[in-house]
Amino acid sequence: MVKAGKRTDKAKRLYRGFSWLAALGVILVLAGLVGLFYTAIATLTSMLLFGWLLLIGGIVGLLHAIQARGTSFFWLGVVVAALNIAAGVVVIRLPHAAADALTMFAALLFLSAGLFRLVGSMVVRGPQFGWTLLLGVFDLLLGTLVLGHWPSSSQYVIGAFFSLALLFDGLGLVATGYGGRRIVGLVSERGPSGPIPPD
Repeated sequence: MVKAGKRTDKAKRLYRGFSWLAALGVILVLAGLVGLFYTAIATLTSMLLFGWLLLIGGIVGLLHAIQARGTSFFWLGVVVAALNIAAGVVVIRLPHAAADALTMFAALLFLSAGLFRLVGSMVVRGPQFGWTLLLGVFDLLLGTLVLGHWPSSSQYVIGAFFSLALLFDGLGLVATGYGGRRIVGLVSERGPSGPIPPD
């Protein structure tokens, strides 16, 4: 009976944990949907968040380098931390210019990935030839569209990508939480203690 009680407590904790995971997923999905409607605000927010992450990471790296002074890591750690701090300050002070630069980089990345996929699919002609060719064409079109409307596209491209990432991550968490709750419920129904009542 003691083992059954412990198993029930663990199952309830798992059930509750998966519920929280699903709730976090719902919040991320809502944030992603709001970001897709307000892409300019999402772009500015993501740039400021990126800048603060660089700044905080640089400060932490600098403190870590100072603690490791006297080792061969010290100067490398100081240089990397200084670059992160400088980049963070620039992104926070000039978020729109940073968005322009990142949008240009994303467009060039799409173009190079599209060319690589197109050439690779033509040369290799493997079993996934059609999908690789289609992805290459899609990457080329996306890169051309973003680059053709640059710099005005920088007002919404980063925000749209950031919002889509939130949306898909949230959907993944919702699916994981819901699936985990179902598995815990199915396992508990086969156990001696019966099904777990939902909280």
